[in-house]
Amino acid sequence: MSSVVGLSGRLFICSVHYLILRCDPSMAETVDSSQCLTGTPQRILLLGATGTIGLATGQALIQRGYEVVCFVRSHQAARSRHREQKSKSTLLGASFRYGDPLNAQSMAQDGFAHEHFDAVISCMASRTGRPRDAWLVDHQAHVVALEAAKAFGVQHFVLLSAICVQKPLLAFQHAKLAFEKKLMNSGLTYSIVRPTAFFKSLSGQLQRVKKGKPFLIFGDGNLTACKPISDDDLGDFIAGCLDDQRRHNQILPIGGPGPAITPRQQGEYLFHLLGKEPRFKSVPVGFLDFIIGTLTLIGKFIPAAKDKAELARIGRYYATESMLVWDGVANRYDVDLTPSHGKHTLFEAYGMWMRDHHTPDRGEHTVF
Repeated sequence: MSSVVGLSGRLFICSVHYLILRCDPSMAETVDSSQCLTGTPQRILLLGATGTIGLATGQALIQRGYEVVCFVRSHQAARSRHREQKSKSTLLGASFRYGDPLNAQSMAQDGFAHEHFDAVISCMASRTGRPRDAWLVDHQAHVVALEAAKAFGVQHFVLLSAICVQKPLLAFQHAKLAFEKKLMNSGLTYSIVRPTAFFKSLSGQLQRVKKGKPFLIFGDGNLTACKPISDDDLGDFIAGCLDDQRRHNQILPIGGPGPAITPRQQGEYLFHLLGKEPRFKSVPVGFLDFIIGTLTLIGKFIPAAKDKAELARIGRYYATESMLVWDGVANRYDVDLTPSHGKHTLFEAYGMWMRDHHTPDRGEHTVF
């Protein structure tokens, strides 16, 4: 009898949840549906948990009551082991499994372990953006995960992508778009999250300015703008895709709170925190073009130079393209079309880093 009463109660709760969503979809995130019907938390397979966004997403999932299983690559490098240990100490309550995300057999046996999962969330991304890395990680590893998800009955796949794929000129952008297309045609419910700039990608000149050097800008520093989003706010948004039906089968550009910020405004604020007059050094975009052309020429004879040329192209892209929603009709980036989420601002982070004498570890993403 008690089991019948318990099931009736859960059915009642789920019915209320359904009615609330029908009447007011904005209430989706206030209702916990992670335990509907079964009375047990939904199981989520999280990929990329050792990265900063994956870590923040894992925390958000645990806080929302999901059962989180992290599938990570077994690394030998000390740096990778350090990231793994940090993830374990931060994601208390999550379990970790090890294998090769590029290998279909390992994904099935070591990752899914032939068990049921309600959703897959991937925060995997190539660490360099080089063509080979991009097609291996941003595309192939995700294809492996998608095929396994379909085989084991997963209903929902949430993908961390990037807003810059709107105007694809680079290898990693084409790799991401190729998988996005596969995901949208897979038959699974999908949520494709395209964030704007990350805080850590805009922290590269903190130490430079503190040492009294000028803030580097391209042109007048107003060529581009973005709505930076913090790791925690982005992780919260990604986790919220599971239950918010408005985010199902959608491509979701997302930025942080507040107005768009230009590189010049970033520099001005850093000098303001130090109580100094702003000093800037302008770098012509043509200088990047010269570097790209030179490295491309050398790359015909030296493979390493070819990779460096691609990194220079990535740098040029971010120096000249805004991280905002692209309005194809008006042929411009539009801050008003770029949604906001969260509560943390870049300038607050600047203040904290200055007070704590701390600079985020950008790792292999320095070029970004």
